[in-house]
Amino acid sequence: MLMNMIKGFLIGIALVVPGLSGSIFAVVVGIYEPLLNSVNYFRSDIRRHSRFLGPVAVGVVLGILASTKLVLYLTEAFPILAYAFFTGLVLGVIPFVLKKMRQIRFNPLYLLLSVGGFIIIWLLAQLGDTTSTTSVAIRQVTSMADAGLLLFAGLFSVSLMAIPGISGSVMLMVINQYGTVYYAVSQLTDAAALLLRGNGRAWGMIGTSLLVLLPFMIGAVVGLILIAKLMEWLLKHFPAQVYYAVLGVVIAAIAILLQTGVLPPFATMAASELTIQVIGAVVLTVLGVISALFFDKPEEKVVEEEVRAL
Repeated sequence: MLMNMIKGFLIGIALVVPGLSGSIFAVVVGIYEPLLNSVNYFRSDIRRHSRFLGPVAVGVVLGILASTKLVLYLTEAFPILAYAFFTGLVLGVIPFVLKKMRQIRFNPLYLLLSVGGFIIIWLLAQLGDTTSTTSVAIRQVTSMADAGLLLFAGLFSVSLMAIPGISGSVMLMVINQYGTVYYAVSQLTDAAALLLRGNGRAWGMIGTSLLVLLPFMIGAVVGLILIAKLMEWLLKHFPAQVYYAVLGVVIAAIAILLQTGVLPPFATMAASELTIQVIGAVVLTVLGVISALFFDKPEEKVVEEEVRAL
């Protein structure tokens, strides 16, 4: 239970960082397919699936709340080091993906799936402004149009995010709602701090933030349920082919992280700092890979642990 909460925490962090994919981190920590199974068959065994989904969901929420300000600060204050670590985490998923690809005999045509996955994710990332993390389109819901837009934002970003490799943050940037969602989340953390100091103004901030987040969350749940069915069908009938496409998506995610976070700071960096930053980036990339490999666990072991926990 605690390990699933930790894994959910990592997924929550990935949801905040532009360019990272929560679904890829679910693959990294070995719970992507069990998550799809629990979402799709939740009503068949509510108690069992709740015991699996509950800790993961709590971890995701805690990861988002704890990292919204910190992660965005780190990516702005120490972009090379932060994004190097994130890149390492994504690199660490490649052995898992290759293992899945080897389930069927190699066919050169399958590489077209990898190329297609790369191109789609790369082009989607270029549509959004990955530097616009502070642009807030909707600070409070004042009309049904605002609520409808937030509902669509949840449906759009989370349904696509459930596909391994696609960054929900980037999808929110494509429709200019990244700042809206994470501003509301950051307001919740600020309100919690005010409540601890006995400031009654916090309740108004909480109400405003929840009015923004509620329609988004409704759309997110609907999108997740819809895409979970599709992904389960694809993984059941074309598992290896799906991961050929995922390989291209993973490579695109690495390229996006390098493009948005690692390489730009080097252009303005003093020569005296270059060596230290390069060494630090290499070290953190390696640490990211090791972390991903540590959490990587075959789905069979995950299922066995769930059964033992019941």
